[in-house]
Amino acid sequence: MTELKFRAAKIEDLAAIVAMLADDVLGKDREDSSTPPNPRYVSALQAIIADPNQMQVVAELNGELVGTMQLSFIPGIARMGAWRGQIEGVRTSAGHRGAGIGQMMFEWAIEESRRRGCSFVQLTTDKDRPDAHRFYEKLGFVTTHLGYKLKLGA
Repeated sequence: MTELKFRAAKIEDLAAIVAMLADDVLGKDREDSSTPPNPRYVSALQAIIADPNQMQVVAELNGELVGTMQLSFIPGIARMGAWRGQIEGVRTSAGHRGAGIGQMMFEWAIEESRRRGCSFVQLTTDKDRPDAHRFYEKLGFVTTHLGYKLKLGA
């Protein structure tokens, strides 16, 4: 495998990002992979790009986007003013799953969080993703909290 490169996503990456989000058991019913990308995705990526504490990251291999994730840096008063790195929306392209790209993405995100002064890295994961749970545990993540969501419309 040639060197995997990580960078902040650009608007022209959006269709590939959404396609990876939709190519998933849960994503197929909640994402819209039509082209051009839905304006809601464009607006969301523009907001992420404009916020210095947000990153939509893409993993690039030989010019092809093979992975994506959102990495947020969250300041907090709790834990003596600790910053958190929050990893969400992690996907690798179907043709590259099982090749170690996910692990490299997490290693990069953890190191970037450390570089940004975060005290810890956290993530949420759907209860219906047992393979992902095993993967996160293999990386050293531990289940410490129970999460809840309240849907607010669209």
